[in-house]
Amino acid sequence: MTFRATVLTLYPDMFPGPLGMALAGRALQNGTWSLQALNIRDFAEDRHRTVDDTPAGGGAGMVMRADILAKAIDHVSDDRPRLLMSPRGKPLTQHRVRELAAGPGAVLVCGRFEGVDQRVIESRGLEEVSIGDYILSGGEAAAHVVLDAVVRLLPGVMGNALSGDEESFENNLLEHPHYTRPPEWEGQPIPAVLLSGDHGKICAWRRAEAERLTALRRPDLFSRYQPFVGGKKAKPET
Repeated sequence: MTFRATVLTLYPDMFPGPLGMALAGRALQNGTWSLQALNIRDFAEDRHRTVDDTPAGGGAGMVMRADILAKAIDHVSDDRPRLLMSPRGKPLTQHRVRELAAGPGAVLVCGRFEGVDQRVIESRGLEEVSIGDYILSGGEAAAHVVLDAVVRLLPGVMGNALSGDEESFENNLLEHPHYTRPPEWEGQPIPAVLLSGDHGKICAWRRAEAERLTALRRPDLFSRYQPFVGGKKAKPET
């Protein structure tokens, strides 16, 4: 089943952009997923193709109109999740990315200006998604991030299906450090355990490093991490 992505945007020429390159681009060419970028202005009703208006109650900037955006959303109405790229949305997680990758696709709405009329968010069941605690000029860059994260998990996109199993955020851990040739660089050797050939010790080292880095850099993740001890999950010591 092909993963179908539809992006509603004021700048359709921004797509596929980076999604047309590397893993995502090859998967797009191979038909593993499809991408449609629709211009929201095509659903405007006046000759100026107006999609925004002044905010009710006053204030700076402009707000995307509910009636115009709703027409664009209804044009692609189906059972796919409807995601609104929004800094006030729920943070995107690897768990949500995996859920999306397992589904039929998604409709991604890219906001601009000061935001989107709340009424269309509620009436069309838009799921507000944030990629971080910062503000972008518009939702297009965020849509690129969401789709890149999802597409790489589609069957056959990554050369090795196990490549994603130990990545950051899987099992609430950051990823362990990586090394490759040369065995020594600028006086820094590769940790001896990685050259030992003992896969059990290598696995234990990688897990210990992942736990150390997560506890140091992301204590919020580490608090949810449950390591396997004796075949069962146990909470980490703090």
